Amino acid sequence: MSQMLALVILMAILFIGDLVAVRTKAWVPSIFVCAVLFLLGYWTFFPQDIVALAGVPPVVATMMMYLLITNMGTLLSLQELKNQWKTIVIALSGILGIIAILFGIGTLLFGYQTVVVAIPPLVGGVVSALIMSEGAKEAGLATLSVFAIVIYVMQGFAGYPITSIVLKKEGKRLLQQYRSGKLSAEAQGAAAAEVAATAAAKPELKLFKNMPEKYNTDFFKFLRLSLVAYLAYLTSTLLAPVVAVSPFVLCLLFGVIATSVGFLEKQVLQKANGFGFALMALMLFIFDGLKQATPGMMLEIIYPLVGTIILAVIGMYIFSFIAGKILKVSKEMAFAVSLTALYGFPADYIITNEVIKSLTEDEKEREILTSHMLPPMLVGGFITVTMVSVVLAGIFVGFL
Repeated sequence: MSQMLALVILMAILFIGDLVAVRTKAWVPSIFVCAVLFLLGYWTFFPQDIVALAGVPPVVATMMMYLLITNMGTLLSLQELKNQWKTIVIALSGILGIIAILFGIGTLLFGYQTVVVAIPPLVGGVVSALIMSEGAKEAGLATLSVFAIVIYVMQGFAGYPITSIVLKKEGKRLLQQYRSGKLSAEAQGAAAAEVAATAAAKPELKLFKNMPEKYNTDFFKFLRLSLVAYLAYLTSTLLAPVVAVSPFVLCLLFGVIATSVGFLEKQVLQKANGFGFALMALMLFIFDGLKQATPGMMLEIIYPLVGTIILAVIGMYIFSFIAGKILKVSKEMAFAVSLTALYGFPADYIITNEVIKSLTEDEKEREILTSHMLPPMLVGGFITVTMVSVVLAGIFVGFL
């Protein structure tokens, strides 16, 4: 297969995913459709390296991940992170729900080792899945080594549609409150302030306020974004002998700090006209993981795969519901935040935006929904997938 044919096929899949999402008004998320099509492709005529063949090898995807996560940090101010403390508590309660239910019920159904291998990938991303896969392999558990990868690949199939459903309910609730004037003045004020701050973003670059705008080219934006990402990577390597901190966690933090001090503007990657391409590359890299899931392998582990995912979702719902009640957060928003553990970024960003676009055509209403729904989803995704899952994997691998 030629490079350009591979690229055309992959772009067609991404377009079909978008098309279905638009036609179904996000009831069927694009990322879910794409995952199904990739799986069918790998089981039929796709070469195993179709994503790399099309021009997105892992090294390119890693570069895009650094840029995208740093860029996501520009969306969150330090004040926003403080404001999202409830989100962090709810996200952690969802993880606690997964651990409690799987150890309480899952061990009886699937065995202790299966549950130990399942939990970190369920809570997180590819790093925790790889840690558990390697750990299982070293322990001589070949099937569980594959199971760790497949559960990471397949968990989104539960997470995408459920998240879309609960976010639609939350969005409709917020719209009803907003249209009837019942949305609290404080909440509307906070949303309006955020919208106003974004609109009045001229003096964002405090460190370059005397520089003529004509010199702030796309490449200068990329340079500053790359520099912040590099500093995050450098800090991670310097800390490595003392404590293991994911460079991607630091990318998010450094993006927040760089925006707060005026080194980066908000949504710098969008302003440099690079966001769409970066997101495309990262999505292809995620779908590339589906090549691991052969039909035979899926049949062998289908029972523990489905069982652990169902139990995890139940655990997340119960614990996030309780946390939401205590913290006075709607059960839909609390559940959606905890569900980010099943996919993280960029799916949390994509699904939330799809839902918002499907609910209203009015720009003001979209801004209100975005200010209420997107920050908790982003923070929830980074807390679960990027941070906690790697810590859990480091601990759980010692139990094998």
